[in-house]
Amino acid sequence: MPSLFEQTTLSSLILKNRFVRSATWEGMADDEGACTPRLIDLMTRLADGGVGLIISGHAHVSREGQAGPGQMGIYDDGLLPGLARMASAVHARNGRIIVQLAHAGCQAATGLSGLPAMGPSVLEGEKAPVCREMTLDDIEGVVEAFAAGAARAWKAGFDGVQIHAAHGYLLSQFLSPCYNRRQDRYGGSIENRARIVLEVLDRIRRAVGKTFPVLIKLNSEDFVEGGFSRQDMLAVCQVLERAGMDAVELSGGTPLSGKNTPVRTGKFDTPDRQVFYRDAARDYKARIRIPLILVGGIRSLEVAEALAASSQADYIALCRPLIREPELIQRWQSGDTAIASCKSDNLCFKPAMEGRGIYCVLEEREKKGSE
Repeated sequence: MPSLFEQTTLSSLILKNRFVRSATWEGMADDEGACTPRLIDLMTRLADGGVGLIISGHAHVSREGQAGPGQMGIYDDGLLPGLARMASAVHARNGRIIVQLAHAGCQAATGLSGLPAMGPSVLEGEKAPVCREMTLDDIEGVVEAFAAGAARAWKAGFDGVQIHAAHGYLLSQFLSPCYNRRQDRYGGSIENRARIVLEVLDRIRRAVGKTFPVLIKLNSEDFVEGGFSRQDMLAVCQVLERAGMDAVELSGGTPLSGKNTPVRTGKFDTPDRQVFYRDAARDYKARIRIPLILVGGIRSLEVAEALAASSQADYIALCRPLIREPELIQRWQSGDTAIASCKSDNLCFKPAMEGRGIYCVLEEREKKGSE
């Protein structure tokens, strides 16, 4: 039976355990997207806290792809010094860290970038994000931007990259018929909708070689009418397997998904309330051989161990629990196996939206109340 605290090998990466810090927007970079001491300190806390693999917050690969304030960037060589300091700081603590490469597409923060948003199609509807339809030249430019971002991650000393193709960002938009209404070779069939993802993977491989780990974050489904389905996910993963993808992190939802957004609120304090994408993970493991990283609603060591023991996941990824407790994995390994103290209230995102960086607001209130 696999142990969560055993050493494993993922592609060329030797990891000290099966816990992954899922990419979490920190809101701590400067206005240009450069790494700040505060952001680097957070990564070192995660490394000291026992996380086997840290995935950075989504780093925008081009200026028009910025999603929000304080977002880390990887779009320019001028950002390399800060990126290198981050990688070096984590390695000094015997940690492993990869960069998540992202483009917000039609969800881009145009007020921050000063550039118009673009996506696979122009959408209509009261809640639809406004953007222009990408030309073939635009698509080529984005593919190249992902490859250039991967090359910068490699130059900066990171241990790999993760392609962000989930949560309604650009590559997720191309995969989803809800967002993608194109009539050319990038729209229609799932093979066409997945074309840009495969082109990104191929171009990254050309830029960094076959041994540099490349992972992907993918929706299990969109949870919107006419969106990316579980069958679509399985079809894409089969193609990615043939193309040499090293691991898949399975998530789900978009900003249009109502209660099924990627960061759901609620009480996930019992095993039956945890693991948002359990059924999708079972379907994945029955068909796909690429290692599976599972995120979403996992709050207890008991549930994490059951997922690994039943081979429903190869690695366990945590997002919000590590905002409140960067040392959670170390705590569990030391024998204190109480459930994560995260309340899943999403209050942590408000200070980040205000430019103050992400932190557990409830914990801050508790500290002030005890003073």
